[in-house]
Amino acid sequence: MTNSLGQIKVAALQMVSTKQLKTNLQRAEVLVAKAAKNGAQLAVLPENFAMFGSKEVFDLAAAENAGGELQAFLAGLAAQYKIVLVGGTIPLPAEDGRVYAASFVYGADGVCLGRYRKIHLFDADVGDAQGSYRESDSYAPGDEVVVIDSGLGRIGVGICYDLRFPELFRRMLELEADIIVLPSAFTRNTGWAHWLPLLRARAIENQCLVVAANQGGVHDAKRQTSGGSVVIDSWGRVLAEAGLGEACVVANYDQEEQRALRLRMPVAQHRRL
Repeated sequence: MTNSLGQIKVAALQMVSTKQLKTNLQRAEVLVAKAAKNGAQLAVLPENFAMFGSKEVFDLAAAENAGGELQAFLAGLAAQYKIVLVGGTIPLPAEDGRVYAASFVYGADGVCLGRYRKIHLFDADVGDAQGSYRESDSYAPGDEVVVIDSGLGRIGVGICYDLRFPELFRRMLELEADIIVLPSAFTRNTGWAHWLPLLRARAIENQCLVVAANQGGVHDAKRQTSGGSVVIDSWGRVLAEAGLGEACVVANYDQEEQRALRLRMPVAQHRRL
């Protein structure tokens, strides 16, 4: 649980990442700086923030195996702007030759607090220009539910397609999560239909704050993402929401209000299955 109850500011950072690593990192820093300037103490970057849709992901993963440019970049941002930073996703090598989509969380001193590897992989046909998505061709699934002590509360980390699996977030609640973060790159078709309803459901059923950072634009001729990065409180209220394009969405998180809601309506204690 949190060290002290009160209000903190949180930020969901929305990007339109491309295959250009240097440009993506520059834009990520601009957004983290903007979040810090607006008083945010926690910021979340989107999935694939550093590189979107490039086969160079395997080269990046090899470089990040024992700590690399991206991990150093994220740690540096957290320390420079004195912010708890959820570093979207970066690739790490998997044992079978594929890569993991890994989300690193850094404290405001730049120290790594923990890491989550995406469990659920997006293998689906959605009827857009891309048509078919087979994430498991390149990515291996993680196998561990992760909830991290941050000093601002206990943070449960999910990534994109994980959102559709409520049992994952229920396990986070069992591990005493206060905040759920979700770096994502939802497709335009699936995101506009399901993104917000599913996020509100995860917030309501687990009585957690949700901070969801999505990609939000046109990445190439075939890939469009849905945007709508959002902060949702434990009652399911949308506190702040982006449209499309690059954005920094900031809202207050009332820790005392969330604790009081859980006492008034102890849903977790009422479970029978």
